[in-house]
Amino acid sequence: MAKIRVLLVDDHDLIRYGLRRLLEDKGLEVVDEANSGELAMEKVRKLKPDVVLMDVNMPGIGGYEATSRISVTHPECKVIILTAHSDGPLPRRLLEAGAAGYLTKGCPVETMIEAIRKVNSGQRYIEANIAQKLALSMLPGEGSVLDTLSQRELQVLMMISRGIRTNQISEMLSLSPKTVSTYRARLHEKLDVSNDVEMMHLAIKHGLLEGIDSESGK
Repeated sequence: MAKIRVLLVDDHDLIRYGLRRLLEDKGLEVVDEANSGELAMEKVRKLKPDVVLMDVNMPGIGGYEATSRISVTHPECKVIILTAHSDGPLPRRLLEAGAAGYLTKGCPVETMIEAIRKVNSGQRYIEANIAQKLALSMLPGEGSVLDTLSQRELQVLMMISRGIRTNQISEMLSLSPKTVSTYRARLHEKLDVSNDVEMMHLAIKHGLLEGIDSESGK
């Protein structure tokens, strides 16, 4: 039986190193690694892995946009999100964007291996605690204000909240600076905020940013 070929995408060297060792010890083949969404798309195009283990918050376009693009350009390649995000709108939105699986970085190794094998066989896999939160979020009155945003609006929100400048967002997403500014104004209106700092704090509150203290914003 051919080994499942996996691409690791995370901007932390130690995490990629640890994942490589774990997966190879379990008989899977790690074809390569990437530390950004852009590099992940390039390696998917060149190497055609079976499965991508994708982080969300990374330099550049990040995992959300990369997942969406890979699911369109290479639907045969299955993306599993592996991230610290377990709350907020991201799990549902990433699954809608084309992810075949969703895991948190605290999941057992056996769970990760099971997820890889299942999505490679054409199934979906959502970690149990994430599935429960997704189900609860569907109940009346449990939604988030961020649920009103389009995929592009959510992507721009995440990039602005990470401090990426308008001209950089414009280049990364192939949008004009004027269009990015329009998205920013629309986000301020939809989210009822008056500036980017308030918008960043809202993003932190709803779990869009990894590794930031929700009280201090640092």
